[in-house]
Amino acid sequence: MKLTPLDIKKQEFKKVMRGYDTVEVDTFMEMVSNEFEDILKSQRDMRDRVTELETQLKDYRLIEKTLQQTLLQAQETTGKTYEAARRDSESILRDAEVRAAAILEKASAKLSLINEELVQLNGRRAGIIARLRLLLVSELELLKTMEPGSSEAPSYGTGKESIDLDEVLENIGNDTVPR
Repeated sequence: MKLTPLDIKKQEFKKVMRGYDTVEVDTFMEMVSNEFEDILKSQRDMRDRVTELETQLKDYRLIEKTLQQTLLQAQETTGKTYEAARRDSESILRDAEVRAAAILEKASAKLSLINEELVQLNGRRAGIIARLRLLLVSELELLKTMEPGSSEAPSYGTGKESIDLDEVLENIGNDTVPR
């Protein structure tokens, strides 16, 4: 049976001779009743406080769980962002390497073309120099034959009877040495 402060206050004892002083017992019972009432009130306050704290604890645990999930998502996002940036940088690097290789290949091809042109130009130059020498030698021979007192017949520098100017110009355009 549970006691309440009211039970304590209303409790009556039998009166016997040579028993306890009723005023003293009543005063003590009043004090016990008041103390018991305070203890019950304190107990209710404690229960209310425990309920309130349990509710707060649940809320804090929910917040903690949410924060942990948010942290995990942030870590995953950071990891994904880092990985994406790494892949992008690798892609950019590969593209740059491909472009650099293409530029080098193009430059190498251009260099080869320029070297071929240089060889052709040097060949043409040598051909022109050779034709000019031949022409100058033949002109010198012609001059020698035209000097007064020369007994040689004029050959016009080619060993032929006449010089065909169109043929000489055509030979210069074809880079061939006239024979």
